Amino acid sequence: MDKKYCSVPVQPQEVTPKHVYQSRRKFLKQMGVLGMGALLASCAPKLPSPGSSPDPNLMGDQSSNFTDELGDALTAYEAIIGYTNFYEFTTSKEGVAELAENFVTDPWSIEVGGLVKNPRTYSMDDILGHFTQQERIYRMRCVEGWSMVIPWLGFPLHALLDEVVPTEDARYVAFETALVPDQMNAAESGMFPFPYLEGLRLDEAMHDLTLLATGLYGEPMPAQNGAPIRLVVPWKYGFKSIKSIVRINLVADQPPTLWNTVAPHEYGFYANVNPDVSHPRWSQATERRIGESGRRATLFMNGYAEEVMPLYEDMDLDVLF
Repeated sequence: MDKKYCSVPVQPQEVTPKHVYQSRRKFLKQMGVLGMGALLASCAPKLPSPGSSPDPNLMGDQSSNFTDELGDALTAYEAIIGYTNFYEFTTSKEGVAELAENFVTDPWSIEVGGLVKNPRTYSMDDILGHFTQQERIYRMRCVEGWSMVIPWLGFPLHALLDEVVPTEDARYVAFETALVPDQMNAAESGMFPFPYLEGLRLDEAMHDLTLLATGLYGEPMPAQNGAPIRLVVPWKYGFKSIKSIVRINLVADQPPTLWNTVAPHEYGFYANVNPDVSHPRWSQATERRIGESGRRATLFMNGYAEEVMPLYEDMDLDVLF
């Protein structure tokens, strides 16, 4: 197999800063997590058993001593929550956390409907009580050229879709973000046509790597990162991983997405990570890992090619953005 199309699995070691480890164990216990099994090679293994402690000589101050397959540590929790895009609040990555701190995420519900046999509205209590939460460590690559390595907590999207049962006519999954102008500073700025919309092909949505994430670093999802529940599609650029989801619809035709609507000459529907296909205004060949100096080579399909290439066997990926 062409090396380009091989996956690069994440292989985390079992050391975590003590404060993150302890809060993580408490949160998982409260959520009734039963285990961390059945994960792919790119997902995290079990952490040490309850009551054990990491070696203090190996602990860092702010970031985990987990490493990815290249020996690079997970992105620090403080960096993940302090550097993110959420344009309904602001276009400033560093300013979104403060502006989103009063965003109300409880109570919360997600309507799931469209071309399904069992339409349903899920509360977050339903989500957390019914779907076993798993920890998965994924690389996240932004189309802007920066990246992180994030330990998400969540469950595969296909588990939810299996419950609502897509009809034979369903070919795509459309997602919609909450729109709460009185809590979102920039929601009525006119800069973007909110609510934020995204979409996947049904087979992409059903892939086991596609995650509905409810937390990170073992803690509930921060508001600025998409609380209380967001999508994570690790082989696609980050803007596909829509935040603060309130609606999921199964549809027959390719749904509109925000970036493909506002700039169709720059953003396609698929947005698969491909270092050989440049954005019209910049190269995608390299990326800046947050917390590092310098740049590194971008991995094809963000390193998940072996798992997801069967989805695109009949497509020309060297021209598709």
